[in-house]
Amino acid sequence: MSLKTIIYSSFLTGLLSCINFLTDVSTVKSEIIQNLEKFKLNETIINSNQDIFTQDFGENIVTNESLNQEFAQQDDETPNKDEENWPSPIEDDEIFWFLLVDQLEYRGSDSKDFFRWDIEGWVGGDYERIWLKTEGEVAFAKDDGGEAEIQLLYGYLIAPFWDLQVGLRYDRIYGSEDDRGRAFAVIGLEGLAPDLYEVDTALFISENGDLSARFQVEQELLITQKLILQPRFEINVAAQKVENFGIGSGVNDIELGLRLRYEINRNYAPYLGINWIRLVGETENLARKDGESVDNFSVVGGIRMLF
Repeated sequence: MSLKTIIYSSFLTGLLSCINFLTDVSTVKSEIIQNLEKFKLNETIINSNQDIFTQDFGENIVTNESLNQEFAQQDDETPNKDEENWPSPIEDDEIFWFLLVDQLEYRGSDSKDFFRWDIEGWVGGDYERIWLKTEGEVAFAKDDGGEAEIQLLYGYLIAPFWDLQVGLRYDRIYGSEDDRGRAFAVIGLEGLAPDLYEVDTALFISENGDLSARFQVEQELLITQKLILQPRFEINVAAQKVENFGIGSGVNDIELGLRLRYEINRNYAPYLGINWIRLVGETENLARKDGESVDNFSVVGGIRMLF
């Protein structure tokens, strides 16, 4: 056998093998398709998935509709049931109170040493309050005596942070040889001005018809959250001369104070400072006539309390 004959024989054998393989694959594929069509497996699978999807979706819809109906039914029944169990309403006219001991201090000067207080407080609501104010001083020397003032006022909120106050004031001057007092009608205004100036001003009409007024302003300057500087200014004026109480007409006195306090907490704050009072005008003349000091500079130390 020649070499050409061998090559041609091998090529024909490989060609026939490929044809047989392709024929077998087509046959198997045809059989599978025929079986699927025979038993309708495709339709079964598709229908099964559709049934499952439809069933689950339908159940969800039914479930949600049921829940909505239950909620609606509960809403219809809830008001009557809850109304019986409602808590008590919150009162909007609750009574509050406030007490500020602004000055409780020792005042030392060249002439006299005093113990002084300046206290105010109120009780009431947001619009109506009963105010109590008192201030005064007592000399440490037994013969020097002292003086005290107390005010009982009704306050009504006329603007944010501003109270209109009306009421009564009573003054008392006492000592070893001197003891007298007088009452006033009071109309005043107290509140917080722009830039946080605390203003307290009042007009006084004495039991004898004497007219006088007072203007007081102070501010709190925060050096730190606990260290606070408090400047204060006060002026008193009178329309008539009341010699029995050492009051002349016009400006009676001017007072300047500067206190530095340290707040241990919001309730308690010890402080140190200085205070200067100057009598002026006709009041100064009356004081000189009685041999009293007209210019009093003092060093102060005390505690401020807030409740």
